[in-house]
This record gives sequence, C-alpha cells and structure tokens, in this order.
Amino acid sequence: MQFVHDGNFTLPSQKDALNHFSKNWNPEVFENEFQERSAFAQGIKIIQNYYKDNNPYDIKIVDLESRFSVDLKHNGEVHLISGIIDRIDKTEDGYEIIDYKTANKLPAQSHIEENLQLLIYLLAFIKRYPDLAKNPEKVKLSLYYLKHGTKLSATKTAQQLEQEKEKIFDLFEEIKKSDFKPQTSPLCDWCDFQEICPMWKHKFKKEINATDQEKQALIKKYLDLQEKAKENRQEITSLQKEILDIMESEQVDRLFANKKIVTRTCRQTFGYDEEKLKEILKKKQLWDKVVKVNQTQLNKALRTLSSSEKQQVEKIKELKSESYGLSIKKDK
Repeated sequence: MQFVHDGNFTLPSQKDALNHFSKNWNPEVFENEFQERSAFAQGIKIIQNYYKDNNPYDIKIVDLESRFSVDLKHNGEVHLISGIIDRIDKTEDGYEIIDYKTANKLPAQSHIEENLQLLIYLLAFIKRYPDLAKNPEKVKLSLYYLKHGTKLSATKTAQQLEQEKEKIFDLFEEIKKSDFKPQTSPLCDWCDFQEICPMWKHKFKKEINATDQEKQALIKKYLDLQEKAKENRQEITSLQKEILDIMESEQVDRLFANKKIVTRTCRQTFGYDEEKLKEILKKKQLWDKVVKVNQTQLNKALRTLSSSEKQQVEKIKELKSESYGLSIKKDK
C-alpha cells in the first residue's frame, strides 16, 4: 500500500503494484507450500480489489509510514508512546488517519469506536497540529480491512477524547502490575532482542562445557526419536487404511495374524439441538449440571465483546490445571 501511494506526479499502475508485490514476495516465512500459495493468491486479489475500489490519483496524501512519539503525563509520570501511522490523508473536511489490516474477520463497528490504537494515533496527530485539539472530530479515524475491501471509521469529540484518555492511563497501571511472560510468534524472526529473550537465550550461549555437551546429546536423541516417531505414525496411518479396506472387502470386523487380534472399532460423537435439550433437562432441574464452558464457543463470543468487557472477563479467569509438553519446529 505504501508503494501504491508513494509518488509525485506519476503513481504506480495496478500492473506496477502487482510486479512490485511479486518481486518482493518472500516464500520462506510460510510453514508449507500450500500456505505460501494461498497467501500469494490473497495478496494478488487484495491489490486488484484495492485498485478497483480506489483511485490513487483522487487521494491527497499528507504522509505515509509517519513516525510519531507522544508524551502522556499521569500521576506525576511521563509515558512516551511511539509508533508509525500507515497513512494520513487530507480530506474536504479535515484529515483521515488510516491503518491497514489483513485480519481474516471483519470486526463490529464498536471495535473501531473503542480502538486504543486509533485513539493514540489521534493524540499523536493533535500534537503535530495543536489547533485540532478543539475540534478533533475533523480527523476521521479508519481501519481499512484489505481482505474485505472495507473501511470502518469513527471520530472523537474533544469531550470523548479526554474521557477515553483514561483508558490509556488505566492501561499504564495494568502494565506496571503485570507479569509479561515471553511468547513466541512468527515475528520473532525479525526481532533484534533474541539474545536477551528467555525464549532464545539458549541459542546464543557462548560457553559450552562438558555438561552442556551432554545436554545437547540428550536433546539430539530426543529429536531423532521424535522424527522416527513421526515417520512411524505416517506409516501406521497408511497401513491402518489398508487394513480397514481389507475388513470392508471381506466384511469382517476382526483379523487374526501373528497370534494377535486386530479389531475394527468405531468412535461416534453426537450433537444435540441445544434449545430442545435445555427444555427437557430444565424440567428435571438437570440443565445446570450438564452445562459447561466450551472454550471454542467462548472464544467466539469474546470476540464480540468491547475491550472493557474483555478486561472484565480476563479478571475472572482462573487457572484450573497446568501441564507441560514439548513442541518442535525448524529453527530458521
């Protein structure tokens, strides 16, 4: 999007944008070829739809990839927030701040109204143009969802701006009280702080002694066995299908070989019409005994809540049990 709008008298055509996208495509960041092809196809479609819905020559760009820093004072402390705004436009009525999103799902309008990112962008923009502090509603705040070709927007009055700054101050207090456990993500590959991160420090250990070599040998043995187990699982799955085909063709549920019995088993899962089931069980006062939190359904429901409601849910979350396992991925 920066390439599309970055220019003076001559802006890139759709063909230019597609060529730029193709030349700068990096397939190495994907787990497999299927993901890579799917993402590339989505990227092509996004660019084509963007040109279909937008004429770059009709847009008056103020700035692209605009760096900012804003100081917020709270309880005698000064907090510095910095970042980059994707795009700032000049409009007929004022300005528009736009941030691009590649999310798979389109959020509700309430998400835009309560979005802290856009609120911080507005505070930073007013620092650049102080006269707008009296009429911040002249600055439209937008999230452009590229996969959907949809832009969701909101504005803030001066009164709303002052009230919503309290959310940021509350967040400052939460941050100071919180314990941030390190979490890995695909973004780790671009991080400059791996050497001091607890999740990466073993990779950068400089002094290797005899004990460390023994540990490395143990890890290597574990990884080798895991690789063999993976190969065995794939072979077992293939053989299992062939054996099931034999049972189907011979119309039997048991096979005998090597003094062992191989039996075909069947696992079934059932769903229920929840409203009708609820009606039946409530009559016997049994409904409350069978209802439990379904994490998948809960996650879906949580996405529809406002940020303040999500924080309330987070506060009542309790850790019931904890167990540890191991996962393996390729080190790039």
